[in-house]
Order: sequence, then structure tokens, then C-alpha cells
Amino acid sequence: MTTLDTRTRTRRSSGLLVPVALLLLAFVPVVAGAFRLTELAGGPEVTPENARFVAAPVPIVVHIVSVTVFAVLGAFQFAPRLRRFRWHRWSGRVVAPSGIVAALSGVWITLFSGRAETDGDALAVIRVLVGAAMTAFLVLGVRAILQRRVAIHRRWMIRGYAIGMAAGTQAFTQAPWMILVGPLDVPSKTVLTTLGWVINIAVAEWIIRRRA
Repeated sequence: MTTLDTRTRTRRSSGLLVPVALLLLAFVPVVAGAFRLTELAGGPEVTPENARFVAAPVPIVVHIVSVTVFAVLGAFQFAPRLRRFRWHRWSGRVVAPSGIVAALSGVWITLFSGRAETDGDALAVIRVLVGAAMTAFLVLGVRAILQRRVAIHRRWMIRGYAIGMAAGTQAFTQAPWMILVGPLDVPSKTVLTTLGWVINIAVAEWIIRRRA
């Protein structure tokens, strides 16, 4: 095997590393969403945990489906090889609208579908702000690519995707607390959920500045 072949294989492997890592990050929320959809489809027994979803299932179904498409299909948008083909462009026409629907449906659920016992006012406000920011970032990303401003398009889409993927990061910020301390309460859930968004946004900004 020549040195050139080795370098080519290394580039291909590194090009797949980011999409694979993002898919792994999306695994927990995607599986949780699939479980929730299966539960709703089966006519579940109403409990305090699922009552708000059973009473108004449409927003949660829309949110789960759109965020799943956004997370999974969006992961492949970060594969360098796919950017050379039309697949990136055409799949982007699905990814961006899915992300906007996911963000807006998340805001709708926060405002109109009731709250879990551990969701306080502060977390509700943060969720609305984050959903609005994600929507704005994705809209700005679409606007930039329509203007053929590719670099700016990438920056906004990275920011929007980072916010949308925070559910995966929040699984890691909340799990140690639940293992070591116990169930989440209002303060701990607010802090640990917000921390997931902060981590993702910080990583996104680091990536953007590193590329710049």
C-alpha cells in the first residue's frame, strides 16, 4: 500500500468521524422519541408523566419526527465528501425546515402543553429563548446560502444544529446527578438542562473560530 493510499483512507476515516459522533450523540433522544411515539400510538394509560402528551399528542409527534430527521440527516451534512455532491444541497432542503419545525414545535409545547413537575418558570423561559435562537440561526443559514455566502451559511447552520442536538448532551449532564444524587428537582433540572445548551453552543463557537 502506498503512502498516498494510506493518506486517502485516513482522510476518509476522519471525514466520517464527525457524522458518526453526532449520530451517537443523537442516539438517546432519538430512541426516547421513538419510545414516546410508540407509547402514544398504543393508547397509553394516562399517568402524571404523560398526561400532557396524551391530551394533545399532535405537537409532541410533530416535534419528535422533525427533530429526529434534523438530528440524523443533519449529521451527514458535516461529512466533507458529501458536500461535493448534490446530496448535500438536496438533503439540506429537508434538514433546515425540519430544524425550524422542531424548534417552533418545542416552543409551542413549552407554552401550551403544560409542564412536568420538575420544569420551573426559569427553564420554560430558557426553552423559549433557545427555540427562538435556533429558529433564527437556521433562517439566517438558509438566507446566507440563497445569497451564495457559503462560509456564513456554515456558521449559522453549525449554531442551529448545536442547539438542536443539546438533548443528547443533556443526557450526559443529567445522568451523573441522577446516579449520584437521585431524581432531578426543579433547580437541578434547570441548571443541568441549561448546561447542555451552553456546552453545545460553546463547542459550536470553538469550531467556527477554529475554521476561521
